[in-house]
Amino acid sequence: MQNALLVGLSRQVALERELDVVANNLANINTTGYKSDGSLFEEFIGRTARSDKMTEKDRKVSFVRDRTTWIDMSQGVMQRTGNPTDVAIDGAGFMVVQTPNGERYTRNGALQIDAQGQLVTADGNPVLGESGPIVFQPKDRNIAISADGTISVQDGATTNTEALRGKLRMVSIDNPGALLKQGANTFSVPDGLNVTPNTTGRFVQGSIEKSNVHSVLEMTRMIEVTRSYTQIATMMSTQADLQKSAIDKLAEIPN
Repeated sequence: MQNALLVGLSRQVALERELDVVANNLANINTTGYKSDGSLFEEFIGRTARSDKMTEKDRKVSFVRDRTTWIDMSQGVMQRTGNPTDVAIDGAGFMVVQTPNGERYTRNGALQIDAQGQLVTADGNPVLGESGPIVFQPKDRNIAISADGTISVQDGATTNTEALRGKLRMVSIDNPGALLKQGANTFSVPDGLNVTPNTTGRFVQGSIEKSNVHSVLEMTRMIEVTRSYTQIATMMSTQADLQKSAIDKLAEIPN
Protein backbone atom coordinates (compact mmCIF):
# COMPACT_ATOMS: atom_id res chain seq x y z
CA MET A 1 0.00 0.00 0.00
CA GLN A 2 2.86 2.37 0.79
CA ASN A 3 4.38 1.55 -2.59
CA ALA A 4 1.26 2.78 -4.38
CA LEU A 5 1.44 6.06 -2.48
CA LEU A 6 5.12 6.50 -3.34
CA VAL A 7 4.55 5.78 -7.02
CA GLY A 8 1.63 8.21 -7.08
CA LEU A 9 3.74 10.87 -5.40
CA SER A 10 6.54 10.45 -7.94
CA ARG A 11 4.03 10.90 -10.76
CA GLN A 12 2.53 14.00 -9.14
CA VAL A 13 5.97 15.60 -8.88
CA ALA A 14 6.56 14.90 -12.58
CA LEU A 15 3.13 16.28 -13.52
CA GLU A 16 3.77 19.43 -11.52
CA ARG A 17 6.98 19.99 -13.46
CA GLU A 18 5.18 19.38 -16.76
CA LEU A 19 2.47 21.86 -15.80
CA ASP A 20 5.14 24.50 -15.13
CA VAL A 21 6.58 23.91 -18.61
CA VAL A 22 3.16 24.15 -20.29
CA ALA A 23 2.28 27.31 -18.36
CA ASN A 24 5.57 28.94 -19.39
CA ASN A 25 4.93 28.07 -23.05
CA LEU A 26 1.47 29.63 -22.91
CA ALA A 27 2.85 32.73 -21.20
CA ASN A 28 5.26 33.21 -24.13
CA ILE A 29 2.80 32.51 -26.92
CA ASN A 30 3.21 36.11 -28.17
CA THR A 31 6.97 36.39 -27.52
CA THR A 32 8.84 37.00 -30.75
CA GLY A 33 11.18 34.16 -31.67
CA TYR A 34 10.32 32.12 -28.58
CA LYS A 35 11.00 28.39 -28.75
CA SER A 36 8.71 26.13 -26.75
CA ASP A 37 9.87 23.60 -24.18
CA GLY A 38 8.88 19.98 -23.76
CA SER A 39 9.19 17.63 -20.78
CA LEU A 40 11.03 14.33 -20.77
CA PHE A 41 10.40 11.64 -18.17
CA GLU A 42 11.78 8.18 -17.63
CA GLU A 43 11.03 5.05 -15.65
CA PHE A 44 13.04 4.63 -12.47
CA ILE A 45 13.19 1.12 -11.02
CA GLY A 46 13.33 1.28 -7.24
CA ARG A 47 12.88 -1.04 -4.33
CA THR A 48 9.59 -1.54 -2.57
CA ALA A 49 8.93 0.13 0.75
CA ARG A 50 8.90 -3.34 2.36
CA SER A 51 10.72 -6.34 0.96
CA ASP A 52 10.41 -9.02 3.66
CA LYS A 53 10.10 -12.54 2.25
CA MET A 54 9.97 -11.25 -1.34
CA THR A 55 11.94 -12.39 -4.35
CA GLU A 56 14.33 -9.97 -6.05
CA LYS A 57 11.77 -9.46 -8.83
CA ASP A 58 8.99 -8.66 -6.35
CA ARG A 59 11.14 -6.08 -4.58
CA LYS A 60 11.24 -3.80 -7.64
CA VAL A 61 8.67 -1.13 -8.42
CA SER A 62 8.50 1.46 -11.22
CA PHE A 63 8.60 5.15 -10.31
CA VAL A 64 8.41 8.22 -12.55
CA ARG A 65 11.46 10.47 -12.73
CA ASP A 66 11.60 13.95 -14.25
CA ARG A 67 14.68 13.70 -16.42
CA THR A 68 14.94 17.01 -18.26
CA THR A 69 13.28 19.50 -20.57
CA TRP A 70 14.03 19.88 -24.26
CA ILE A 71 13.68 22.81 -26.66
CA ASP A 72 11.58 22.64 -29.82
CA MET A 73 13.64 24.50 -32.41
CA SER A 74 11.08 24.31 -35.21
CA GLN A 75 10.54 27.57 -37.04
CA GLY A 76 7.63 29.82 -36.10
CA VAL A 77 5.36 31.65 -38.50
CA MET A 78 6.73 34.83 -40.07
CA GLN A 79 4.70 37.97 -39.50
CA ARG A 80 5.07 41.05 -41.66
CA THR A 81 5.58 44.26 -39.65
CA GLY A 82 6.95 46.74 -42.19
CA ASN A 83 9.46 48.02 -39.62
CA PRO A 84 12.80 48.39 -41.46
CA THR A 85 14.84 47.29 -38.43
CA ASP A 86 12.82 44.10 -37.89
CA VAL A 87 14.37 40.92 -39.30
CA ALA A 88 13.28 37.31 -39.30
CA ILE A 89 15.54 34.34 -40.01
CA ASP A 90 14.27 31.99 -42.67
CA GLY A 91 15.94 28.64 -42.00
CA ALA A 92 18.27 27.44 -39.29
CA GLY A 93 20.49 30.03 -37.67
CA PHE A 94 20.80 32.59 -34.90
CA MET A 95 21.70 36.24 -34.59
CA VAL A 96 24.48 37.16 -32.17
CA VAL A 97 23.96 39.74 -29.42
CA GLN A 98 26.35 41.18 -26.88
CA THR A 99 25.18 40.93 -23.26
CA PRO A 100 26.88 41.76 -19.96
CA ASN A 101 27.55 38.02 -19.62
CA GLY A 102 29.10 37.62 -23.06
CA GLU A 103 27.80 36.67 -26.49
CA ARG A 104 24.34 35.16 -26.65
CA TYR A 105 22.22 33.88 -29.52
CA THR A 106 18.65 34.69 -30.46
CA ARG A 107 16.01 34.48 -33.17
CA ASN A 108 14.11 37.48 -31.83
CA GLY A 109 14.48 39.97 -34.66
CA ALA A 110 12.34 42.78 -33.21
CA LEU A 111 15.25 45.24 -33.32
CA GLN A 112 15.54 48.98 -32.81
CA ILE A 113 18.07 51.80 -32.83
CA ASP A 114 19.06 53.20 -29.44
CA ALA A 115 20.10 56.75 -28.51
CA GLN A 116 23.72 56.02 -29.45
CA GLY A 117 22.72 54.86 -32.93
CA GLN A 118 23.39 51.17 -32.22
CA LEU A 119 21.16 48.41 -33.51
CA VAL A 120 19.90 46.67 -30.36
CA THR A 121 17.35 44.13 -29.17
CA ALA A 122 14.23 45.12 -27.25
CA ASP A 123 16.28 44.64 -24.05
CA GLY A 124 18.99 47.02 -25.24
CA ASN A 125 21.65 44.43 -26.05
CA PRO A 126 23.74 45.36 -29.11
CA VAL A 127 23.28 43.15 -32.16
CA LEU A 128 26.66 42.08 -33.52
CA GLY A 129 27.77 42.25 -37.11
CA GLU A 130 30.84 40.63 -38.59
CA SER A 131 32.92 43.62 -37.45
CA GLY A 132 31.19 44.29 -34.14
CA PRO A 133 28.09 46.33 -33.22
CA ILE A 134 26.04 47.94 -36.00
CA VAL A 135 26.12 51.74 -35.65
CA PHE A 136 24.02 54.22 -37.67
CA GLN A 137 24.61 57.90 -38.28
CA PRO A 138 22.03 60.56 -37.29
CA LYS A 139 21.15 61.37 -40.92
CA ASP A 140 20.90 57.78 -42.17
CA ARG A 141 17.61 56.94 -43.89
CA ASN A 142 16.03 54.18 -45.98
CA ILE A 143 17.64 51.31 -44.08
CA ALA A 144 17.89 48.18 -46.22
CA ILE A 145 18.85 44.73 -44.92
CA SER A 146 19.61 42.16 -47.60
CA ALA A 147 19.09 38.41 -47.36
CA ASP A 148 22.74 37.87 -46.39
CA GLY A 149 22.51 40.48 -43.61
CA THR A 150 24.25 43.38 -45.36
CA ILE A 151 22.90 46.68 -44.03
CA SER A 152 22.92 49.69 -46.32
CA VAL A 153 21.48 53.18 -45.93
CA GLN A 154 21.14 56.42 -47.82
CA ASP A 155 23.69 58.73 -46.28
CA GLY A 156 22.42 62.27 -45.65
CA ALA A 157 19.07 64.01 -45.68
CA THR A 158 19.10 65.04 -49.33
CA THR A 159 21.68 62.94 -51.16
CA ASN A 160 21.09 59.46 -52.52
CA THR A 161 24.57 58.23 -51.67
CA GLU A 162 24.49 54.62 -50.48
CA ALA A 163 26.63 53.65 -47.51
CA LEU A 164 27.21 50.34 -45.73
CA ARG A 165 26.78 50.05 -41.97
CA GLY A 166 27.85 46.45 -41.53
CA LYS A 167 26.68 42.89 -42.02
CA LEU A 168 24.64 40.95 -39.47
CA ARG A 169 26.20 37.75 -38.19
CA MET A 170 24.23 34.56 -38.58
CA VAL A 171 25.60 31.42 -36.97
CA SER A 172 24.76 27.73 -36.85
CA ILE A 173 25.07 25.68 -33.67
CA ASP A 174 25.58 21.93 -33.45
CA ASN A 175 22.56 20.28 -31.79
CA PRO A 176 20.63 23.52 -31.09
CA GLY A 177 18.17 21.59 -28.93
CA ALA A 178 20.91 21.41 -26.29
CA LEU A 179 21.20 25.20 -25.96
CA LEU A 180 20.57 26.80 -22.58
CA LYS A 181 17.90 29.48 -22.21
CA GLN A 182 19.33 32.56 -20.51
CA GLY A 183 16.36 34.92 -20.33
CA ALA A 184 15.42 37.82 -22.62
CA ASN A 185 14.81 35.15 -25.28
CA THR A 186 18.53 34.43 -25.68
CA PHE A 187 20.55 31.21 -25.56
CA SER A 188 24.02 30.30 -24.39
CA VAL A 189 26.13 27.48 -25.78
CA PRO A 190 27.20 24.71 -23.37
CA ASP A 191 30.64 23.18 -23.62
CA GLY A 192 31.04 20.77 -26.49
CA LEU A 193 28.85 22.54 -29.06
CA ASN A 194 30.41 24.27 -32.04
CA VAL A 195 29.36 27.69 -33.33
CA THR A 196 30.01 28.21 -37.05
CA PRO A 197 28.97 30.80 -39.67
CA ASN A 198 25.62 29.99 -41.25
CA THR A 199 25.52 30.05 -45.05
CA THR A 200 22.08 28.56 -45.71
CA GLY A 201 19.66 30.78 -43.78
CA ARG A 202 18.55 34.20 -44.93
CA PHE A 203 17.32 37.39 -43.32
CA VAL A 204 13.86 38.74 -44.15
CA GLN A 205 13.61 42.48 -43.51
CA GLY A 206 10.39 43.96 -42.18
CA SER A 207 9.24 40.69 -40.62
CA ILE A 208 9.53 38.86 -37.31
CA GLU A 209 9.35 35.20 -36.42
CA LYS A 210 6.48 34.52 -34.04
CA SER A 211 6.59 32.00 -31.21
CA ASN A 212 6.39 28.36 -32.29
CA VAL A 213 4.02 27.55 -29.41
CA HIS A 214 0.85 25.81 -30.60
CA SER A 215 -1.85 27.19 -28.33
CA VAL A 216 -4.40 24.42 -28.91
CA LEU A 217 -1.81 21.71 -28.26
CA GLU A 218 -0.58 23.38 -25.08
CA MET A 219 -4.11 23.90 -23.75
CA THR A 220 -4.85 20.23 -24.44
CA ARG A 221 -1.69 19.24 -22.57
CA MET A 222 -2.68 21.44 -19.64
CA ILE A 223 -6.10 19.77 -19.41
CA GLU A 224 -4.55 16.29 -19.60
CA VAL A 225 -1.98 17.09 -16.91
CA THR A 226 -4.62 18.57 -14.61
CA ARG A 227 -6.89 15.56 -15.02
CA SER A 228 -4.05 13.10 -14.43
CA TYR A 229 -3.00 14.96 -11.28
CA THR A 230 -6.57 14.90 -9.97
CA GLN A 231 -6.98 11.19 -10.71
CA ILE A 232 -3.75 10.33 -8.91
CA ALA A 233 -4.75 12.50 -5.94
CA THR A 234 -8.04 10.61 -5.74
CA MET A 235 -6.24 7.27 -5.94
CA MET A 236 -3.81 8.26 -3.19
CA SER A 237 -6.66 9.46 -0.99
CA THR A 238 -8.43 6.13 -1.47
CA GLN A 239 -5.25 4.23 -0.58
CA ALA A 240 -4.81 6.35 2.54
CA ASP A 241 -8.41 5.64 3.58
CA LEU A 242 -7.88 1.90 3.09
CA GLN A 243 -4.73 2.02 5.18
CA LYS A 244 -6.53 3.90 7.95
CA SER A 245 -9.43 1.43 7.83
CA ALA A 246 -7.03 -1.52 8.06
CA ILE A 247 -5.32 0.00 11.09
CA ASP A 248 -8.68 0.63 12.78
CA LYS A 249 -9.78 -2.97 12.19
CA LEU A 250 -6.51 -4.31 13.54
CA ALA A 251 -6.97 -2.21 16.63
CA GLU A 252 -10.34 -3.85 17.24
CA ILE A 253 -8.86 -7.38 17.36
CA PRO A 254 -8.77 -8.51 20.96
CA ASN A 255 -5.40 -9.33 22.45
